[in-house]
Amino acid sequence: MRALKPNFIVGIGGSAGGLNAYMTFLDALPFTTGMAFIIVSHIYPTANSQLAQILSRHTKMPVLLATTAMPIKANHVYVIPPNADLLIESSTFKVVSPRTKRNAQIDILFISLAEAMGERAIGIVFSGYDGDGTEGCKHIKALGGTTFAQDSSAEVDSMPLRAQNAGCIDFVLSPEKISDELQRMINASKIKGSRRN
Repeated sequence: MRALKPNFIVGIGGSAGGLNAYMTFLDALPFTTGMAFIIVSHIYPTANSQLAQILSRHTKMPVLLATTAMPIKANHVYVIPPNADLLIESSTFKVVSPRTKRNAQIDILFISLAEAMGERAIGIVFSGYDGDGTEGCKHIKALGGTTFAQDSSAEVDSMPLRAQNAGCIDFVLSPEKISDELQRMINASKIKGSRRN
């Protein structure tokens, strides 16, 4: 069971224009990072989301719709269900449906992620309108985690710019460069771990 636990959990938030960012990100990412990836996309409550199916074409990792009590495993991608809030409790998901309010799902996940994982929490804000993700990134940063925002490659820059302007973003990069930086973080944590032993 221990081997299945992720070394980091990566929360990924996006809205308008986010789909291309998710696909580009996964295309550039190895499927053996040891991380778990959770994608929160603003989906209309009545939508029958095909997001997991679409993204499964861009990675060898299993892509699953998150459900309550589902364990969070390394080298897996999870997608929020429509009309729900998604939280992390003891290495499993808690799905609250219907969602508590509109377009706050990224903040809700990121805050939960920060509390669950501390310095092993990673938040990524991709393309989208408004400012969902900013408060969540503040929490991740405050508890020692790492935050990313999409650069000028974002089709809609409101969400990534709002997070950057709040001063809570460590890296501003394109989706494929974020994949590169995550791999560097994995290598750095392995070196750090071997020095402790």
